[in-house]
Amino acid sequence: MKTEPALRTRREFLRTSVLGGALTWTVPAFLANTFSALQAEASGSATQSATGKDSTILVVLQMAGGNDGLNTVVPYANDYYRRARPRIGLPANSILKINDAVGLHPGLTGFKNLYDAGQLSVIQGVGYPNPNRSHFRSTEIWQTASDANTVERYGWIGRYFDNACRGADPTVGVSIGQQMPQAFSAKTPTGVSLENPQSFRFAAGRSGANGEMNADEKSFRELNRPPMGEGAENSGATIGAIQGPTAHQGSVMDFLERTALDAQVSSDKILAITKRVENQAAYPASQLGNALKLVGKLIGGGLPTRIYYVSQGGYDTHTNQTGQQERLLQDLGNSVKAFVEDLQAQGNFQRVLVMTFSEFGRRVTENANGGTDHGAAAPMFVIGHKVKSGLHGKYPSLAPQDLVNGDLQYNVDFRSVYSGVLEEWLKTKSQPILGAKFKPLTLV
Repeated sequence: MKTEPALRTRREFLRTSVLGGALTWTVPAFLANTFSALQAEASGSATQSATGKDSTILVVLQMAGGNDGLNTVVPYANDYYRRARPRIGLPANSILKINDAVGLHPGLTGFKNLYDAGQLSVIQGVGYPNPNRSHFRSTEIWQTASDANTVERYGWIGRYFDNACRGADPTVGVSIGQQMPQAFSAKTPTGVSLENPQSFRFAAGRSGANGEMNADEKSFRELNRPPMGEGAENSGATIGAIQGPTAHQGSVMDFLERTALDAQVSSDKILAITKRVENQAAYPASQLGNALKLVGKLIGGGLPTRIYYVSQGGYDTHTNQTGQQERLLQDLGNSVKAFVEDLQAQGNFQRVLVMTFSEFGRRVTENANGGTDHGAAAPMFVIGHKVKSGLHGKYPSLAPQDLVNGDLQYNVDFRSVYSGVLEEWLKTKSQPILGAKFKPLTLV
């Protein structure tokens, strides 16, 4: 007589137990028509052998709005920098110096402490060929890892989920925010998005009158509402988080049903962790600080997540850049430093890598309003216990003859950074995910 395996994947167990009827009293009626299909799918699901409970974790941090890289990693000794920015150029004596040529913005004391501790990599001059200066299109390029002239349907993280995480727990990817980033878009909808764990659950609601959606369906349409429409460009420092357009396989209703089911089977676990786990560091009382504080709790509580996604907005500094960028970078450095201290106290820092990105940098020359306009290449930061700390890549030339339409030329393709993260940190082949072979940047 054939016996059943002693152990099942958590996803299969949760689905078969919920779908089999043990917890059907908690499941809204609008999910009922997918139960049998999902149960059949679960029986054939593959298992991810490594989860965020026992392997490496990636935290992606989006600096939305287009951060000015020149005033972040500052070429303070460069005469071209001084000429291009007579008003907003940062004084050399204020720079947190890395070497005799470049240093960090004075607000990045948290990052400087991490750099001095050997826990911060600075990747200079990151970009891609034929850069696009639209917030939404460039964000889409970064989130899908596409060429500038190609539109990809799925995000690079979503393709990682499809290629390497089949059968994984629904919380293999967690985005902290009101909506899922396009980077998570996948053939098989994977991952959850949450802002407040207390609202990341639902109870059975009453059906609406006259065929209206019931309370549960309304709740999950709100949880997964589509991002801002393409073309709704913002200006100034108003951009909070640019997600880019998100496409999903199959019908919208099927996506909502699957997402709602994943939320149901994960919500109690998330709530239990946030109630039980205490942070071991003092975080800034900011949106980014609170997001990383929540991620710290979820990691400390053993949530089996491989990739977390957080966003900090406000970097579209067309006017009065100096004060705005200083506040943002100080918040960035202090929030990430607190996150590192939290993970160190937990004993989890050696398993976590943080990677920042912004959709583009700014122009070399300041504008008439004390700000900078949309540009191209900019730095990325990678933070971790095992990173190869220091400066990576070559700082772009600021000489006028080397600029392209007033923009810095990139020296490192951002997909080489992704390739390094995928192959060296997440331990998976990058070519099927990125769609082409990019030489991995050695980061760890």
